Amino acid sequence: MRIDKYLWCTRYFKTRNLATTACKKGHVKINNQVVKPSREVFPSDDIIVRKNQINYQLAVIEIPPNRVGAKIVGLYRTDKTPKTEFEHQELLQYSKDYYRKKGTGRPTKKDRREIDGYLDEEE
Repeated sequence: MRIDKYLWCTRYFKTRNLATTACKKGHVKINNQVVKPSREVFPSDDIIVRKNQINYQLAVIEIPPNRVGAKIVGLYRTDKTPKTEFEHQELLQYSKDYYRKKGTGRPTKKDRREIDGYLDEEE
């Protein structure tokens, strides 16, 4: 089975087109080699998929006949992603909360004074 179809069947991507695009951009590796979307997947292959700034590490157990339900995905692959990858994602979310929300517009005079006051304190 092709790698793009495998990733779609095991529900790592919502559409097969997204899986193909990820392969073309070099976000998918099989046995530490960047692969094209047409690369065949075999049982016992190790796959690394970069998605949403997380490197998912998978081990292929078996090839599914077609797209499978979320409850039985575990029969076809093993997820070996370390927990540190997910912790790193949480830290990125906290760092984004510091900045102004998107769509709030330009800073008001009050916001500007607070920014200037903060910058003056650092010097």
